[in-house]
Amino acid sequence: MPRLDEDAEVEVKLDSGAAMLQQAIPAILRPGLFEAPGARIVAVVEFASTMYTGHASGEDKDPQVKLRIKLAEVATEGDQIRLLREVMRAMYRQRKMNGTLDELGPGSHDVDAAVELLLAEHPTEGEFEAHEAQQRAVKQGHGRVESFG
Repeated sequence: MPRLDEDAEVEVKLDSGAAMLQQAIPAILRPGLFEAPGARIVAVVEFASTMYTGHASGEDKDPQVKLRIKLAEVATEGDQIRLLREVMRAMYRQRKMNGTLDELGPGSHDVDAAVELLLAEHPTEGEFEAHEAQQRAVKQGHGRVESFG
């Protein structure tokens, strides 16, 4: 892959493979998105670059990269939405403080604290794995719970 100059502008486009987005948006939210153009949802999204387009030296075109959504989770509750927006604002403020934006927003400047607050009320990976194991056990036992003792 060719190397870019430090000051090169790279145009970012979304890949048409948006299957993860379809899966991440709960069915209950989809009609509202259709019925109310401009409606918003808040999500945590992971992208992967899938393709790049370069141009010959001296061409007056920016290099392009396409991103595909690999993972996405949509906030469905008021508290989740509020906390995700606080994380977004904190990340925005951090970019501003690093000199990449023009305005500094109100509120906390601590991204780590905002993320910690967001995660405090959500299951840990261990709790999720225990839940999954319990669900598998229920399926294997066809819903029967037996007590030995």
